[in-house]
Amino acid sequence: MARAPRRPALSPALRRRLAVVRLAVFDVDGVLTDGGLYYDARGGVTKRFDVQDGHGLAKLLRAGFILVFLSGETAPAVDARARKLGVQDVRQGVVNKARELDDIARRHGVALDEILYLGDDEVDLASMARCGVAVAVANAVPAVKAAADYVTDRPGGHGAAREVADLLLAARAPAGR
Repeated sequence: MARAPRRPALSPALRRRLAVVRLAVFDVDGVLTDGGLYYDARGGVTKRFDVQDGHGLAKLLRAGFILVFLSGETAPAVDARARKLGVQDVRQGVVNKARELDDIARRHGVALDEILYLGDDEVDLASMARCGVAVAVANAVPAVKAAADYVTDRPGGHGAAREVADLLLAARAPAGR
């Protein structure tokens, strides 16, 4: 069985920027989920979350990172997932994500360059432009990929958040480890 080609090493500049990140903002639909909306017979919506993504997010929390879920939509499933993982800052129904980013930074006492933002669609572009590290999922729209400092190998809802968690943890680890 042939091995997948290895991604080139991160540039030293990007590794340095990742190393100062203290807070990670995750868009929800298309990033933490696969973007699908599952309707039940009564019109209720549920979402699919990836267990490996959840494990990566839990590792970030244990390492002291601050995590924020940020969504333009509102769904009880997002609150339930956040509770399960221990994510305490969940912002749903957000119209202007870039403005919300300012409030997130202020509330948590971090500078914008200490924030990583993971997004997938045009509504994420303004926030991505303002934070320290902008990341797009593999299946993001072209404009978001073009604006990103890093594009994941994995698509949203299928390991992209875990990939970002592993990147952040590796960037924080001492060299040679």
